[in-house]
Amino acid sequence: MRNFFVLFVCCFFSNILTAQNAEQRFLENLTEHRTPGMTHFMQGLSNTTTVVSLSAPSALFIADLIHHDNISQQKSLYIFETIAVGTGAALVLKYIINRPRPSTQDSLIIPASDMGSPSFPSGHTSIAFATATSLSLAYSKWYVIVPSYLWACTVGFSRMYLGVHYPTDVLAGAVVGAGSAVLCREINKWLFRPKQNHQKFIWY
Repeated sequence: MRNFFVLFVCCFFSNILTAQNAEQRFLENLTEHRTPGMTHFMQGLSNTTTVVSLSAPSALFIADLIHHDNISQQKSLYIFETIAVGTGAALVLKYIINRPRPSTQDSLIIPASDMGSPSFPSGHTSIAFATATSLSLAYSKWYVIVPSYLWACTVGFSRMYLGVHYPTDVLAGAVVGAGSAVLCREINKWLFRPKQNHQKFIWY
């Protein structure tokens, strides 16, 4: 039994090291094949995260106020809630896990963007997927879902292209963001569940 446990631990950490080496090689390859034009584009795309995530629900909320659409106002507030939860969850995980940025571990990975907080998970990706998922759940039309997730996925890729996040950082950010949207939706469904045949929160 002891030998089996030792073998399991050795295999576990060996797989972790192998995966991290694969991530580093992937980022090294992206760094090596960067072009000035694509780097500029990816940086601009990455910078849209906060603007899009705040302006989309803000514009919807203002439009809903003008048209006195209470249900759509609730949808807008739900999107805001999701972004706040996704951002907070990502920030807490960053400092709990405290994973170093790729460039601090591998000199061949040259960052093309500013770095601040720890690496895991990607905050930009978390916000982007929180926005995309909450928009898709609130407005479940293909012309909302497709561009929302296309934008979120490209934001995630831009963080790797710029050399500031590992692929697993981006994957975790996507899970945190999407999970925040589902969690907030379920909490709203519970808080505003129908009482005495009076529906307060009916868009779901």
